Amino acid sequence: MSAKADPARAGQPGASTSSDPYLPGHGNGGYRVAHYDLDLTYRVGPGRLDGRARITAAVTQALSRFSLDFAGLRATKVTVNGKAVRYAQRGGKLVITPPRPLPDGGRFTVEVRYTGSPAPVSSHWGEIGWDYLDDGVIVASQPIGAPSWFPCNDHPSDKATYRIAVTTASPYQVVVTGVLDAKQSAASTTTWDFRLSQPTPTYLVSVQIGRYAESSFGTVPMMHAAVPARLMSRFAHDFGRQPQMLIEFERLFGPYPFEQYGVVVVDAELDAPIEAQSLSVFGSNHVDGRRGSERLVAHELAHQWFGNSLTVAEWRHIWLNEGFATYAEWLWSAASGGEPADAHARRAWQELAARPQNLRLADPGVRGMFDDRVYLRGAVTLHALRLRIGDEAFFALLHVWTSAHRHGTVTTDEFVTLAQRHTPWPLTELFSAWLHNPALPRLPASQR
Repeated sequence: MSAKADPARAGQPGASTSSDPYLPGHGNGGYRVAHYDLDLTYRVGPGRLDGRARITAAVTQALSRFSLDFAGLRATKVTVNGKAVRYAQRGGKLVITPPRPLPDGGRFTVEVRYTGSPAPVSSHWGEIGWDYLDDGVIVASQPIGAPSWFPCNDHPSDKATYRIAVTTASPYQVVVTGVLDAKQSAASTTTWDFRLSQPTPTYLVSVQIGRYAESSFGTVPMMHAAVPARLMSRFAHDFGRQPQMLIEFERLFGPYPFEQYGVVVVDAELDAPIEAQSLSVFGSNHVDGRRGSERLVAHELAHQWFGNSLTVAEWRHIWLNEGFATYAEWLWSAASGGEPADAHARRAWQELAARPQNLRLADPGVRGMFDDRVYLRGAVTLHALRLRIGDEAFFALLHVWTSAHRHGTVTTDEFVTLAQRHTPWPLTELFSAWLHNPALPRLPASQR
């Protein structure tokens, strides 16, 4: 965040800034979070949330005060290293002043108790974050919705581990990103305790609450689902090829990066599925009994490699998420007896050619982050690279890409550099044309 915009920085040396120009109001420098420990109690009827967040972090520069992203809920008590401290809420920030400056290189634990009725955050892309179903909760945090339900450092590069416990009325099923470690009922409520051991950015952490039936299939990793009972038979058909899809993606991309994979189908229509770490959320409209949304099933599964294990260091690199996941749709099409990737790429090229040529893929701008052209042109760029260097080098590159940056962050320059190491053919002109020039290049001829 800029010095002008950061309430924690004004007049205070050593306060923090975000380095992401796309979303300068989110993210806080001066520290790196190692772990979030969240205890949440939620009452579905009144929509009331009571929370306790304990955040463990490492100091990267001396801080006389620091801030957390936190919107719409009210903090009732804040402690740093066990001692009550002064704090203020303004501008979507919880600004915290410890009794003495936090030294560079040290560690600290901040605990925030809070309450209120969570509401999604307004954005260029609509309302994002904790939102309401007719009978339950849906959380879609990409890219700035996490502060709607817990205080955090809301920047994609600050990945941490999590423990999240949710207590709610016993008739409801709770699904949280991560592995369910314990489930305990008392009187009329049940507490669900989840663990997320792999480093995860805040926008990929999710809570889903609803009246769902459960199913599971596969063992390595275990795949599980929470689905409205009336949709279960159609779901079993529409999502039934996920285990084969996983096997194919492991062959193409390398080992699945998490302990399990979950799917939630909410009892509401969604414009698009929701991506989360080791979890994808679909709408009832994505379950039609005819596998009509199977490309989206492939897309969301592929995000577990591209977007979740490998997370963009800044939002301008988002084509590394969406271009790869879109290309995975085409790869699954070919593997499952549908059209080959080349046919998809050439049809996508025609679609792109008919649209405005004013988007730079490697830096689409904040309003262009989720433009369809980022998805399509990103995928066509990968296909152009595949045609240029050949299948053997291309898929070897993908394996090295996912293994070298497993559970880390990535940039466009890192991908370009790694790609060049996998071929003697110069790639400077190809990447310049596809990534940095708004004009759409010609697609190379098909491989024979």
